[in-house]
Amino acid sequence: MPADPPHRAGTPQRSTTSQPPSGSWASAIEVRRSARRRRTVSAYREGDRTVVLIPARMSEAEEQRWVSVMLDKLAAQESRRRAPGDAELAERAERLSAQYFAGRARAATVRWVTNQNTRWGSCTPAEGSIRLSHRLKGMPEYVVDYVLLHELAHLLVPGHGPDFWRLLEAYPRTERARGYLEGVVAAARLPHPPGTREE
Repeated sequence: MPADPPHRAGTPQRSTTSQPPSGSWASAIEVRRSARRRRTVSAYREGDRTVVLIPARMSEAEEQRWVSVMLDKLAAQESRRRAPGDAELAERAERLSAQYFAGRARAATVRWVTNQNTRWGSCTPAEGSIRLSHRLKGMPEYVVDYVLLHELAHLLVPGHGPDFWRLLEAYPRTERARGYLEGVVAAARLPHPPGTREE
């Protein structure tokens, strides 16, 4: 694989992708490369664009990886600022059911709860009720959407057999969302250095 072309110091290099990964909120992503930037990567919203600042020496593969990481971070920050209430959550579940399950999964109630600390969501098919853990607030939208779809799928198929997972294959970010949640669980188990956590 050929090396990236050299970049002149002091001249920021730009590349723009018009189609961001599905689920992101911006209509375009602009990557700005800088020879002065050595290790740090940052991103911010500028109108309907997302601007990602990276070191000029990064390869195309590193650029793609960092753009994805920074989009997730921005989405999480924005979600924390505006976590939906129960009514918005119910509307979102209805939209997701229509989009991925042809509207067949109909929840009677969808709400946030604070008593689920070991699971992300739960469903009572007989009542048509779905509950999502408050711990999901602030996570990227595609993760919350996955958990909602997971619980909606239980309204159609009990258990976690092949038919259940076939339903979730319709959602293109299933594996990524599952990986994100597994990472959150794994990070919570890591030891924290003294003084970094409230005792």
